[in-house]
Amino acid sequence: MEYQKFENHIVDVIKEEQLKLGYRSEVVRLYYPLPSLAHFFDGAHSVPQIYEAMPEFLEFVRDRLGVIEVSNEGERFCLAIPPEGVDYVHDHLQPEEFICDFIETVGRHGCTMEDMLALFHKHSDHVHVEKMTHGEFDYLVYFEDGTPDDYRYCLTDEGCHIIYHRFTPEDYEEIGLDEGNVSQ
Repeated sequence: MEYQKFENHIVDVIKEEQLKLGYRSEVVRLYYPLPSLAHFFDGAHSVPQIYEAMPEFLEFVRDRLGVIEVSNEGERFCLAIPPEGVDYVHDHLQPEEFICDFIETVGRHGCTMEDMLALFHKHSDHVHVEKMTHGEFDYLVYFEDGTPDDYRYCLTDEGCHIIYHRFTPEDYEEIGLDEGNVSQ
């Protein structure tokens, strides 16, 4: 099982939320569709299989993220991270992290695509930039060596600001956004 990878993802999502909305010591609910969880829980491709695999993961993260409550509606799962888990993430967020620069840059009035691409290149010499030729996104950008992170950032220039979606490599591949794109 990918317990550490799943914990890292949860922590990353909470960091992103705290950077965008601010920190509050409160329950945070994260929602995952079954296919996304299946990437973290090898071979668990049904609701009962996820519930069977989940207790070991919950025990693995308990000391850091607290007692996480899990529920589902159909194939959509909710993980309720308690305040002590949210506090843990806040206490361990490093201001020099890429996501801090990313959220600051994308949130700045007048941010351009050039600003965003320069930010990626500031953090690595191994940046993949791909102009997307279909769909709702203009660019796919990620760090080829997975450092400082391995997310796939889909960026769109809305004229007055840049919007983004951030996917795990597995989720990006599964939704098939890379079909028909032209590398730049």
